[in-house]
Amino acid sequence: MPILAIVNQKGGVGKTTVALGLAAAASVRGARVLVVDLDPQANATSGLGVWDPPTTVDAALESDRPGSAPALAVPSAWPVPDGAVDGATPPDVVASTPALSVREPQLANDPLGAQDRLELALQDHGYDLVVIDCPPSLGLLTVNGLFAAERALVVTEPGAWATDGVAQVQRTIGRIAARRHGKPALAGIAVNRLGRTRDARYWHEQLIEAYGDEVMDPVHLRAAVAEASAQALPIHALGARPGAAEAAAEFEALLDVVVPELARSQPNASSSAEPDQPAGAAASSDPARSSTGSVSAAPTGSVPGGSTGSGPVVATGEREASVVGAGERPASPSGPTASAPVAVPEPTDGVLPLPGFAPDRSTGEGAGREGRLPFAEPSPGPAPVPPAIRGEPDVAVRPATFPAPPVTG
Repeated sequence: MPILAIVNQKGGVGKTTVALGLAAAASVRGARVLVVDLDPQANATSGLGVWDPPTTVDAALESDRPGSAPALAVPSAWPVPDGAVDGATPPDVVASTPALSVREPQLANDPLGAQDRLELALQDHGYDLVVIDCPPSLGLLTVNGLFAAERALVVTEPGAWATDGVAQVQRTIGRIAARRHGKPALAGIAVNRLGRTRDARYWHEQLIEAYGDEVMDPVHLRAAVAEASAQALPIHALGARPGAAEAAAEFEALLDVVVPELARSQPNASSSAEPDQPAGAAASSDPARSSTGSVSAAPTGSVPGGSTGSGPVVATGEREASVVGAGERPASPSGPTASAPVAVPEPTDGVLPLPGFAPDRSTGEGAGREGRLPFAEPSPGPAPVPPAIRGEPDVAVRPATFPAPPVTG
């Protein structure tokens, strides 16, 4: 019955998002999950659809009350998503309120120390998994969460300020573990909201370089995750919303590593899909790569209308796809099949012939009317004068003249 603390003293990195994602992944597998909201902002409480709770975690922290957490828990308002195992139930929550912010200075006045009150409250809790959502600080609320936890998951995002705090929170976890016979153990570093930017990729690589195997597979930035939070729903309940299945698969993969006691027998292959990409499409997202990762040459294709072009294609056994390169484009799903790959003529002298015309590569002119479009980058120098249409004389453009206004005396 593991107790997992989600921590980082940096705010805005998505600790609550990861905490609720892990709770959702565990609950759909049939596990009984308890979420303890230690953040006075109470985002985990509202994210579970609980408003004006009758009991809160403040009652467990005001004094030493062993085993009081289960009595303070209230059911969440989450529905049971489609695909959950039979008998699955939504998580329970020991809720928080903004009034919890007053409790922390009171804990500091306890002469015997109040850092273990939550640990006492969670004795004999009876749940399969307890997820503690810690506040963005290293105060006594977070210390209570770490004292109660068996393992700690550091959540960060790929950014300069967020990654700076990882080492500091690791030192805090180590200091507490030294006083509690190795608990909490560091479960790893979860990178949340990894986007498709160079900056995000750079900081993700810096985290991997600094912490190595402690960095887990990232949770990508997806609109579906934000929508689930705004609607107080588990990510699994968004159904066919683009990106929801991929986000749910990433949280399930993270749960497999962090809580191996609840791991699935067979990992879901869709967890490696790109953001907002249909599940199972990650392996075929690059048309220039076969299932073995190799690229080979194949005969030239042709464009309807008579123009031809040379371009390698990929042979993947049962299908072929054109390599996207200069002067080429892959065939669309509704276009020609793999047996007749599509190729577009290479540009000539900085221009690309219009479809349907066979260009003369010596002059760059078409067989009939000329149809020429600027290609990627214009050549240096003055812009060329468009050629006149064949069979029509050039027309000189003369400035318009107007009569002088009458003189009034």
